[in-house]
Amino acid sequence: MLKLLSLVLSNVVREGDLTFIDAAGEAHRFGDGSGPPVTVKVADRRLEWHLALDPEMAAGEGYMSGRLRVTQGNIYDFIALMMRNLMDRPYPRFAQQLGAMRRLLRPVTQFNPIRRAQKNVHHHYDIDPRIYELFLDPDRQYSCAYFAEPDMSLADAQAAKKRHIAAKLRLEPGQRVLDIGSGWGGLALYLARASSADVTGITLSEEQIKIARERARTAPEGHVPRFDLCDYRAVTGSFDRIVSVGMFEHVGLPHYKTFFSTVARLLAPGGTALLHTIGRTDRPAGTNPFIARYIFPGGYIPALSEIMTAVEASGLIVSDVEVLRFHYAETLLAWRRRFLANRPAAVAIAGEEFCRMWEFYLAGSEAAFRFQNFVVFQVQFIRRIDTLPMTRDYIAAAEQALPLARPDTDRPQGIAAGR
Repeated sequence: MLKLLSLVLSNVVREGDLTFIDAAGEAHRFGDGSGPPVTVKVADRRLEWHLALDPEMAAGEGYMSGRLRVTQGNIYDFIALMMRNLMDRPYPRFAQQLGAMRRLLRPVTQFNPIRRAQKNVHHHYDIDPRIYELFLDPDRQYSCAYFAEPDMSLADAQAAKKRHIAAKLRLEPGQRVLDIGSGWGGLALYLARASSADVTGITLSEEQIKIARERARTAPEGHVPRFDLCDYRAVTGSFDRIVSVGMFEHVGLPHYKTFFSTVARLLAPGGTALLHTIGRTDRPAGTNPFIARYIFPGGYIPALSEIMTAVEASGLIVSDVEVLRFHYAETLLAWRRRFLANRPAAVAIAGEEFCRMWEFYLAGSEAAFRFQNFVVFQVQFIRRIDTLPMTRDYIAAAEQALPLARPDTDRPQGIAAGR
């Protein structure tokens, strides 16, 4: 085994039971032997070097290509074992050098003008739409669910998320609502039906907007949303409510001030806005390199301080902040289980390498929300200090009054049960 890699694993893995089978077929054991045993095997010496010098990228690429295999346990078990140990013992300095360089390059890698933002969205969201059918809930909610009760199903938790957001928006009939990053349309459809508001959803994904528009055409009579293929920077008009769920992670750090100044420009004087985004609980850092290259190019998970600095420059007032802990870990667990249950279908659609990549993405993300510094922020904004009641009681009251939409009555076009 490469001595440098042995040094990395010896320094990091103090707890747990990890067996590492090197390129020569020799087994090396790390940890104190506690917990379920995990065994990984690498195919070549080159991957050993890559793991020693750039472990975050190498583990994902190795698993994706099949050169790193988990022969005891599964890829989540391996990632979770590493992340639990990394909470207390980071990688040695020499293994952090590439990460430090990537952080310095953030202004370049997260520079997302409209054309580049379109390209980044196309990379992730315009893949074969059948892939998303295999692991999302029937409403295709592709963001953190809200487990108001611990035994909620994924579909019910996603419905609870929509209701929780609607309660914070304090919607009234006839209000103009803007949904920035409306995805496949589930939230916009719920807001329009629950409040009789005039809802507009915008997205840069051509695949998403096809389904969202079809859902709007087949929705029950009454107020139905409209969907535009549009960048948030190009929106004009005035809106009483603005909501953005799971989109801010794609904005890019250099554009934060533009995002919040745009929200301030579009929000009516007595309006309310809500941002639902993944965030980090510690200081600013870089994007995981595997995620940045293969999953979400141009993406970034902000620290709360980075959000607030941009908000302060916009003139918006922060009226409420809620931190959702572990909700995304449970969401990702449900997604990963559903994806693995449908893995043969996924392989038939996209191939084995794609499925290994996607499995690593879901497993790594779940572990990050369980063992590292990732949470979800729901940040509420107003323009006038007297816009909302003095206490948060109105949120709970509104949740009691709003419907918990049943996903099976709001199924997106093209999704069939058991398919």
